[in-house]
Amino acid sequence: MSTHPRSAPPPHQSPGARSSHAPPSFHAGELTDPRLTAALKTLELTVRRRLDGVLHGDHLGLIPGPGSEPGEARTYQPGDDVRQMDWSVTARTTHPHVRQSIADRELETWMVVDLSASLDFGTALCQKRDLAIAAAAAITHLTSGGGNRIGAVVATGEELVRVPARSGRVHAQSLLRSIATTPHARDGVRGDLRGGIESLRRPQRKRGLAVIISDFLGDIDWQRSLRAISARHDLLAVEVLDPRDLSLPDVGDVVLHDPETGRTREFSVTPTLRADFAAAAQRHRNQVEEALRSCGAPVLTLQTDRDWISDVVRFVSTRRHSLGAPTGRVPRQ
Repeated sequence: MSTHPRSAPPPHQSPGARSSHAPPSFHAGELTDPRLTAALKTLELTVRRRLDGVLHGDHLGLIPGPGSEPGEARTYQPGDDVRQMDWSVTARTTHPHVRQSIADRELETWMVVDLSASLDFGTALCQKRDLAIAAAAAITHLTSGGGNRIGAVVATGEELVRVPARSGRVHAQSLLRSIATTPHARDGVRGDLRGGIESLRRPQRKRGLAVIISDFLGDIDWQRSLRAISARHDLLAVEVLDPRDLSLPDVGDVVLHDPETGRTREFSVTPTLRADFAAAAQRHRNQVEEALRSCGAPVLTLQTDRDWISDVVRFVSTRRHSLGAPTGRVPRQ
């Protein structure tokens, strides 16, 4: 499932062209410091301007509710969430009461960012690696205000890079720089998403938010680890995909390369092969979705051929207005 065609940039995009919908490219691991600083600044401005112009409110609906600590009971008012009804007080007073929650004032967020070899690939507006870094920037912006702390574990398959959770804008910028400059995995090295998720289990942390950013290609060997995380933390999964992860184009003879095994094979892309590939890709996505749903993780899907900021806005807006609804994917437009 991590097999990718080796090909030139798509015909509609010159090698140096960048769309306004695409995040800056961080693919070149040799980015000089001024270029890296400029790219991160561009990404930060894009996230701040476009998200702040649409979304408002602490945490912006990324976490399931207003707080986790029980507060005082008060008389029910029209418009109150009936799920907050305090039935014992209601029975005792014969008047409907709701139990208020005390909002968590300091949220600790941990991101597991998968930067394995399968993410060093893209055939549309950017590479999946760029999109994963952009997703990390959006999550950082949405959760790091008000003294909240955010940290990250970056998994490449060769190593785990850990950035401790801290608060403040300087730390947020340093965290994104660390993610963006994580060395690329060598060709033929398998990813280790399960290892990244496992690293969040020890040392044990107070209840917070865990965000998993990955293309979720390869074996689904991380489900048990993620379920253990979900027992203590709220979850969010960010799925990063390229169109070629889902279907093969009608291009005749093609060389396919699996970056996580190093194997390369030549194929003739026939209608049968295209249908089989699309069916296998959909089957795998269904399995990933089911595994994430079983862990209680809503899924935000970002694709290299789409306006990723609009997809983030749509996801957060939908989550805010459907809290408590069954976990699943947000409808695409």
